[in-house]
Amino acid sequence: MSQNKNVIALDLPIPEINDMPEDTRKYFQICQEKLGMIPNVLTAYSQNLKQLEGFTRLYNELMLGEGELSKLEREMVAVVVSSENKCYYCLVAHGAAVRVLSGDPTLGEHMMMNYRTAKLDKRQRAMLDFASLLTRTPALVTEENIQVLRDAGLNDSAIWDLSNLIGFYNMSNRVAIASDMQPNHEYHSQSR
Repeated sequence: MSQNKNVIALDLPIPEINDMPEDTRKYFQICQEKLGMIPNVLTAYSQNLKQLEGFTRLYNELMLGEGELSKLEREMVAVVVSSENKCYYCLVAHGAAVRVLSGDPTLGEHMMMNYRTAKLDKRQRAMLDFASLLTRTPALVTEENIQVLRDAGLNDSAIWDLSNLIGFYNMSNRVAIASDMQPNHEYHSQSR
């Protein structure tokens, strides 16, 4: 497995895979086998193995862990947050995931450009409206906004998970934007 050294604009010491610890090499091998690639975000984080471990543990828990939100809903939230932040890397990567999971190539495009134009159910609309609000103007979030989520069928545990997911993507968007992180080319053609 080779890595693209131009995944970010910052000049950081991204190690060769063969120079990484065995557990990191195994994780990258799993990514290669399951996804057909090593996501560039992981390659970028590999320059600091403790940060890579923290990032992947939180990502895996938020995106793949037990919870009330479906995998598609989680990906839709990632795209809406990334759209509000204009994060190219995450828009491309998570837009592809929405296309793959939904089987609807246009849904990913709606999420990227303007989720409000998509045909969404009440629950999805409430979640994505909240993701947009918490991203753009967090100081304006009130108990009324939380009640809208409850009225749409989310329990408090789901609202907690949703809030963590929104916070995570706001953080990762800022890192990706600041480092000019580039998405893997494979994402562009998925489910088109």
